[in-house]
Amino acid sequence: MILSYADNLLRAGPSLTDEPPSTSRLLQLGGLIVLFGMTYGALMGTFTGVFGRQWLQILYSAVKVPLLLGGTFIIALPSFFVINTLFGLREDFAAALKALAATQAGLTLILASLAPFTVLWYASCSDYHAAILFNAAMFGIASVSSQWLLRRLYRPLILKRPRHRSLLLVWLGIYAFVGIQMAWVLRPFIGNPGQPTHFFRQQAWGNAYVRLASMIWRVLGG
Repeated sequence: MILSYADNLLRAGPSLTDEPPSTSRLLQLGGLIVLFGMTYGALMGTFTGVFGRQWLQILYSAVKVPLLLGGTFIIALPSFFVINTLFGLREDFAAALKALAATQAGLTLILASLAPFTVLWYASCSDYHAAILFNAAMFGIASVSSQWLLRRLYRPLILKRPRHRSLLLVWLGIYAFVGIQMAWVLRPFIGNPGQPTHFFRQQAWGNAYVRLASMIWRVLGG
């Protein structure tokens, strides 16, 4: 049943595009986010191994991916609701919420499908910073790919009121901005072989964009 619903989600089937929004449908989507998000997260945590105390990092990483996606979604949603209200689109917000939640679930499905590539990378490269960037690339690929699903789900709203097209771009900007910083605060997702396992890293706060640029420069040999 789960796989059948997941397939319907990726196809943007009638149950997503035609049915009115409902609490049960949102709960089903939330269940997919938790299930497939934890699947990829657990694999992220295997960088330092799967034996001994490494199971703790696997558990932490499995919890953190749904927490990252869910937390980003919840933080970004209030401002998006206000902007929809200002644009006179408040009555469509329930349908927009269903489309956004379905896209979140689709993103985790795509992430889970990319998990074999992550395992292969871990087996081929032992550099910790390269592993971080590779996982960031996997999240980037999943995020970009899920936008095709979001556009299909948003199409009825855009046809009804073209202003939704501009609001869709606003959502993507808010979500990306919040998501990158959330990922920085919730680190480590992979686990540094040279440090003890912690759920949160000490001095977690900081500017994610500055540190990401520094990490890319380091990997490139700068």
